[in-house]
Amino acid sequence: LDHLQQITRTGERVRAMGHGYVTLVSADGFEFVVDEEAACVSKMIKSMMQSSGGFSERRDNKITFPEISGKILEKVCQYFYYKLQYTDSRDSVPEFKVPPELALELLMASNYLDC
Repeated sequence: LDHLQQITRTGERVRAMGHGYVTLVSADGFEFVVDEEAACVSKMIKSMMQSSGGFSERRDNKITFPEISGKILEKVCQYFYYKLQYTDSRDSVPEFKVPPELALELLMASNYLDC
């Protein structure tokens, strides 16, 4: 019974947040479909998706980032899942590897996304 209640609560949370997934679109047209909970690691995305202000992004579950390239947005999405997986983890947390050639652009994107 507890397991069933947990599934129901999880389903309600997903419905309350939207469709459960959000599509992130890079400047060069690459689309990344990510779990909305993972995307909400970004405070900026979370604000857009949970606001009652009528953002079209919330309605469409699609956010376009005209300043973020596909290679950077892909790494950002990887970080969302990494952060979600290891937040409050009691296990040792592996290093999130960032290739040096992406470091500056990734820093700018993370600053913009507030994550």
